[in-house]
Amino acid sequence: MTVSADTAAPVRVVDGVARLVAATCGACGGVTFPVRERCPACGSHGLAETLLPERGTLWTWTTQGFEPKSPPYVPDGEFEPFAVGYVEFPGYLRIEGRLAESDPERLRIGMPMRVVSYNHAGVSSYAFAPEEEEA
Repeated sequence: MTVSADTAAPVRVVDGVARLVAATCGACGGVTFPVRERCPACGSHGLAETLLPERGTLWTWTTQGFEPKSPPYVPDGEFEPFAVGYVEFPGYLRIEGRLAESDPERLRIGMPMRVVSYNHAGVSSYAFAPEEEEA
């Protein structure tokens, strides 16, 4: 399935499981997220939709202790510190995103993470949750 950056939502729920929507280049095989109009490696327009695995590994993380600037951040009430990290999807790529767990004592590099749907200020997006955490 050909994919367009204009219509590709970053996350899709398939059979009750959140999956990130990436694109694979038909010319060079590169995988990109989020979806773009052209392959960033070779410039080709021949991108096909690729659903990434539902699980990955926490590659690194940090905490966001102050409210980010707006735009692009959209405040939705009282600010609460949160964690962000890179999750590696072996054979594909590493993706930066918000972590559903913000307690540093419960996060560790190398831990299994899963993709979850996330809504912030009325905008649908994605986050990563530790595998042990219930949905």
